[in-house]
Formats: sequence, C-alpha cells, structure tokens
Amino acid sequence: MIVQAPVELPTLHLARGVRNPAVAEVRDRLERLGLLGVCRSEPDLFDEDVDAAVRAFQQERGIDVDGTVGVGTFRRLEEARWNLGDRIISYSAGHLVAGDDIAQLQQRLNTLGFDSGRVDGVFGPDTDRALRDFQRNVGTDVDGTCGPEVWRALDRLSRTVTGGAAANLRSDHEHALARTGVANKVVVIDPGHGGPDYGNVSHRLAESIVADDLGRRIQGRLAAIGTQALLTRPKTFELDEEVDEVTRATFANETGADLVVSLHTDIEPTGLGRGVSTYFYGHARDHSVLGRRFAELVQSEIVARTDLVDCRAHGKTWDLLRITRMPAVRIEFGYLSNEQDAQRLADGDFRDAVAEAVATAVVRFFDPSEEPSET
Repeated sequence: MIVQAPVELPTLHLARGVRNPAVAEVRDRLERLGLLGVCRSEPDLFDEDVDAAVRAFQQERGIDVDGTVGVGTFRRLEEARWNLGDRIISYSAGHLVAGDDIAQLQQRLNTLGFDSGRVDGVFGPDTDRALRDFQRNVGTDVDGTCGPEVWRALDRLSRTVTGGAAANLRSDHEHALARTGVANKVVVIDPGHGGPDYGNVSHRLAESIVADDLGRRIQGRLAAIGTQALLTRPKTFELDEEVDEVTRATFANETGADLVVSLHTDIEPTGLGRGVSTYFYGHARDHSVLGRRFAELVQSEIVARTDLVDCRAHGKTWDLLRITRMPAVRIEFGYLSNEQDAQRLADGDFRDAVAEAVATAVVRFFDPSEEPSET
C-alpha cells in the first residue's frame, strides 16, 4: 500500500532512434500495460517496437498520436500504472491526483449511484463529494480518503450491484436546467497559444493571431445577445508568458462558466490536410455527453456556413477538455498548411461567418425550444 505523493516528471523528449536510460522506464510501463513484449537486449533504445507501442497507447488514451514521449505522454504512462488498491488517494485542491485507480473508483461510484461526474481519472471535488456520500452510506469514517475500508466496501457491494451509471440521464437533466436562454450564461473563449508561443505558422498566418481575432469576433457577438463572454488570455502581443492548458481550465472552473470554447488551427506536413474538426472530452471508457452534444452542434453550424471540409467531432483527453468541469470543446478551424484553408482564414468576412456559426451554436445549445440531438 502506497500513500499518494506528487510525481516529479522528467523533462524529456524521446522518439524513435533515441538511446536514453529513460527509454527503459518507458519500456517497463508499456510492458506492464501489455502493449510491448519484454525486451531482451538494448532496453535503452527507442526502436520501432517502442514507437508502435507508444502510438497505440496515445491512441487509446485520446492524446496526440505522434510516437514521441514528452512530459504529457509520460504523465499519462505514470497514471496508467495505478490500479484501485495500489495507493491511498484523496482530494487535494492544490494538487489534483490523477490515475487509472481514480478512474476505476469513479466508475464504481457511478455504478452504485453516487455521482462522481465523468470518468476522467482526476480526483476532483465531484469525486470527493461522491466518495464522502458513499462513506456516509456504508457507515465508514467520512474523511474523503479512499483506503482499505473503502476498498473492502466497494468490493463487497460490487458483487451484489450490477448495471451501468445513469450518466446520460444526469447529463440530460443538467442540460434541461441550463436551457434557459443565453442571457444569464458565462462562456469562456480560449484563443489557443499566445505570447511567445505562436502555435502553427504557415502561409504568413500564425495560429495564435488567427485565434485572437476569432475569439474577439465571437466575444462581440455573444456580448450583443447578453452572454458574458470571458477570454482566457489577452492578445498575443500583450502576453509575455505562455499560458498552459491547466491554467486555462482552472480559470474556467473558477469563473463558474457554463461552456468553454477553445480556438485553434491545425497543420500537416504534406499540405493536403483540410477542413474543420471539433473535439470534446472522450475516450474508450467514458465521454462528456454535453461536450459531445455541443461539439456536434458547432461543427454542423460551421460546415453549413462555410466551405470547410467536414472532419466531424471526436473525443480527446487533452487537459483543457479533461480538467474543465463544464462542457468544453476545442475547434480546429482548418489547416494553415493548406493553401485553400489558409486563404479562407485570412479573409475577415470568412472569420465573421465562423464567429456567427459559433455564436449560433451557443444560442441553440441553451435554447429551451431546441430539442437536444441523440449522440
């Protein structure tokens, strides 16, 4: 039994062909997950087998599939090593603990009828409340700590209680309560990158600058209809430091936002990639029902108003989507590396059409007369 402790993640960037002692640790994690066979020689070499295993892991976890192990992928490998019962876990506002054991705890609590929110593997306030409610109901100390007493109670009840959680019903209820129009809503608009981080740059366009402009056009339209629209950062040229996704998500949570819209553009080496895609929190075990619902709404509005190729809505587990407690989407408004998409994004009238599409999707999402689509 291990008591939780903050993990110091190494600063590393491992990719195919690299030889580094840290590769052996990555190999060990992948072997334990059943994604890689046991290495008999050269454990410190990032070979083609490690590359394939890393890509499979990234695909499974809903993160960028690039075959490299940086801090983000290593952090997810660290989370994947834990199973429920391996360590004592609890809520800490200053340091949100994450891991597969927490996802297992959330899944079990939800199945038993204790609403811990979506299964995201992060021990946040929703999981803390659900755990304390569970402890109160089974007669153990109500301290919010998941230790041996909780494990035994969960194991005992898991043998007698079967069935799934009512996550969809809860989401429908939450959405019904929120569908009172846009006048009293708070929408956080997140222009990607900023400051010294310009994001993707191609065809004389920088992602952060395009996101700045789109963000302010969307903000203006929402403000005009009575919605409080907040930006996660100032303009690119007014920002001295980078703002990471955790900080952006924390800002949205602290403002009590009803919705988060993150703005990005994509890039692809051949220049052939085209189109708009929208992302919501989702992976193999769970997804944000309301996030997916809004993602599909905004995707359909953008495709209806522009000639961007429809690349559809997809689930991902990026930090902004994962840590926010409200429906959140990330929109990739075309590829800067594609000449046709870049020409469209450079056009002010086109950006107006995109901003109008996003604002309309927000109105529809909160419209009491709008029937939510099945997802």
